[in-house]
Amino acid sequence: MNTNKATVTPIEFSTQLEVINDRPLLRLPADASADLPSRGQVAARAHANGVDFTTVVEPDGMRGHWINVSDELVDQLRATADETVSVTLTPTKDWPETSIPADFGAALDDAPELTDVWAGLTPMARWEWVRWIRATKNADTRARRVEVAISKLESGKRRPCCFDLSSCTDPELSKSGKLLGIS
Repeated sequence: MNTNKATVTPIEFSTQLEVINDRPLLRLPADASADLPSRGQVAARAHANGVDFTTVVEPDGMRGHWINVSDELVDQLRATADETVSVTLTPTKDWPETSIPADFGAALDDAPELTDVWAGLTPMARWEWVRWIRATKNADTRARRVEVAISKLESGKRRPCCFDLSSCTDPELSKSGKLLGIS
């Protein structure tokens, strides 16, 4: 772990841009993942191929990590699948805001008493709620999670539940909690 109270050492590595189910990503090499302060999600400032951005590095379910690469970021990186990308990551305690899925956003809008509660959560906690809601392909399960989230927030819960924070929870990119392509 490379976090020190005074400084955080940037983590430098090269990796190939991968595409899994039409989704571009950067998989961290094992030694780069080992230098992160957590096996779960990690907020970071990143520099890749001359582009600066903030991100949340995601766990792969096997003690490693990966970075989601939006289509816009792919264009900025000027990289295509299987091309090498040079990356510098600097873990930070400053979490970027997560995008709230439409179904969960509508539920929050329908519960105006939760406006201050939601705003009072840390950005990391908001990421956990959204991650938990998104972590299923089943529409019924997802709808139920939105309902449960609202109920838990109304009862004062600040985190969703006890799910494995080091597993890959993106249903398009994972199977059994592991990023596809990992054996």
